[in-house]
Amino acid sequence: MKRRTPSQRQLRVAEAMRHVLAEIFARGAFHDPELAGAQITVTEVRISPDLRHATAFVARLGRSDIGALMPALQRAAPFLQGEVGRALSLRYTPQLAFTADAALEAASRIDAVLRSPAVAKDLAPDG
Repeated sequence: MKRRTPSQRQLRVAEAMRHVLAEIFARGAFHDPELAGAQITVTEVRISPDLRHATAFVARLGRSDIGALMPALQRAAPFLQGEVGRALSLRYTPQLAFTADAALEAASRIDAVLRSPAVAKDLAPDG
């Protein structure tokens, strides 16, 4: 299946949603004790062409345990969707889903490999 390039409107709405969600997570305005102290970063939001469904990619900086928070995020999704709806003037507020973003963790592993002595020796100029 060929993936279509998102429209400018999709990109604009997704980025606006990312900013709203990031602000909510920064405030920590949750009633759920699992999310109250968690520092969650929203790395990306992807939205469907009809703007009815959105997937937020989330991570925890410096930690790899975002998977443990996924059930709490799914429980908080209706609250977060309401907050997004109040902050953005859209005809329909997209239904919100969360998924763990492994990109930061993968980048850390790659960085660690590149900094390892064996690789550094191979990358050193012959001098």
